[in-house]
Amino acid sequence: MEWEKIHDDLKIKIWIVLFILSSSGYIFLTPKQTLSIIIGGLIVIVNFKFFEDTLKKAFGNNLLLVSKKTAVFVKIYFRLFALGVIIALLLKFEMVNPIGLTIGLSTIVIAIGLFAVCLALKSKSREAS
Repeated sequence: MEWEKIHDDLKIKIWIVLFILSSSGYIFLTPKQTLSIIIGGLIVIVNFKFFEDTLKKAFGNNLLLVSKKTAVFVKIYFRLFALGVIIALLLKFEMVNPIGLTIGLSTIVIAIGLFAVCLALKSKSREAS
C-alpha cells in the first residue's frame, strides 16, 4: 500500500474520530467536558503534525546523519516537554476537564486502531475472494 494513500486515509480517520468523540460528548457530557475533548483532540493533532514534519525532514533523503539524529531527538523531547507544560497549565487553572482532555488526547490512538482494523478487514476480504 502506498504511503500517501495510507497517510491521507489516516488523516481523514483522525478528524472523523475527533468529530464522533466531540459529538458524543455534546450529547452525553457537560459543555466543559465536550470542550475538553475538542481541546485535547486539537492538541494531539497539532503535535502529531509537528512530529510528522520533523520526521519528514530527518528522513527526507533516507540517510539519517548523527547530527540530524541528535537534532530530531532534541526537537521531539522539547515538543514533549512543551506539550506536558501546556497540559499541566490547562489542568492547573481548571480550564479543561481531565476526563474530557484524556478522551481528546486519545484521538490519534483511536484513529490508528480504527485504521488497523479497517486494513485487516480489507486484507481478510481479499483472502476470501
